[in-house]
Amino acid sequence: MASVDELWLVDFGTPYPGEPASFRPALVIGPPDSFGPTFPFVIVAPLTTTRRGLSLHVEVDQSPSNGLDETSYVQCELIRSINRKRLVHRLGAAAPADTQRVANIIKTLLNY
Repeated sequence: MASVDELWLVDFGTPYPGEPASFRPALVIGPPDSFGPTFPFVIVAPLTTTRRGLSLHVEVDQSPSNGLDETSYVQCELIRSINRKRLVHRLGAAAPADTQRVANIIKTLLNY
């Protein structure tokens, strides 16, 4: 179903303050496809269209291949695991350069 580096519209539901809300795009960052399609969770990083100028946010320009309607920003500090049932539909795939930047930031954030 969802694969790493794809962008999906996700139903994040009702949030606590500061968390992503409602329906918004998210970048799938895990688990790898080797976990199989029946694994019930995916790890995502939500996107926002608000440019905050944070070094933790990766800018992703809209393109036909990623399915975004406008320039958006991957919020690397808000990664979370969600049930696959929250995935609404696939938007497209992120560019390798963007996903590499996201991976580097997340590795730094987690000190891993």
